[in-house]
Amino acid sequence: MSQLSLQPIERPRDDDAFVEFLSTHEFPFHVRPRPTAEDARARLVAGVVDGPGAFGCWVLADGEVVGVVTLEDLEDDAALIDLRLAKDARGRGIGSAVLPVIVTEVFGRFPSVRKLEGQTREDNVAMRRAFRRAGWVKEAHYREGWPVSGGLPLASVAYAILRSDVQSGTTTPVPWDDEP
Repeated sequence: MSQLSLQPIERPRDDDAFVEFLSTHEFPFHVRPRPTAEDARARLVAGVVDGPGAFGCWVLADGEVVGVVTLEDLEDDAALIDLRLAKDARGRGIGSAVLPVIVTEVFGRFPSVRKLEGQTREDNVAMRRAFRRAGWVKEAHYREGWPVSGGLPLASVAYAILRSDVQSGTTTPVPWDDEP
C-alpha cells in the first residue's frame, strides 16, 4: 500500500492544478460526473477550498496527487466530506486507507467538529465499502435522494464518524428500532 498523506490546496497557486484535476477526470458517482474547467473554476470562486467553513486538500500517494478532498461546514459541529479519486487510483484500497488520514486531519485541525459526514449513491459499492472499512457508520438511506441524469433517482446513503468514537476506539450504534 502506498504512503498516503494530505496536502492543503493553496490558492491561488494551486488553482490551475485543481481545475485540471477536476476537469480531466470522470467521477461517475457524483452529481456532476464530468466537471468542466468552468465548473471547477466556479467551485473555487464559491469557496469550496478556502471559503468560510471550507478546506481542501490534495490526496497524495507516495507524494503523487491521486485525489482531492474538500470539506465544508467546518464551522459547525458536523462537517461534510467530498472525496474524489483519479480513475487510476480507484480499486487500490486508497479510499478506505485515506479516510482515517482525513479524519485525523479534520479532528486535529478543527476542534469544534464532533462529527464528519459523507454521502454517496446507493450503487457506489466501492465507496460504501470504504466508509465501512474505515469505521464509519451508515446513518441514513434517503430513498430516491440522488438525481440521475435521464433516469429515476437513486438512494443517497449517508455515513458518519464521531470524534468521541475515534477517541474511545468504540462505535456508537445507530438506534434504528427506537420508535414506540
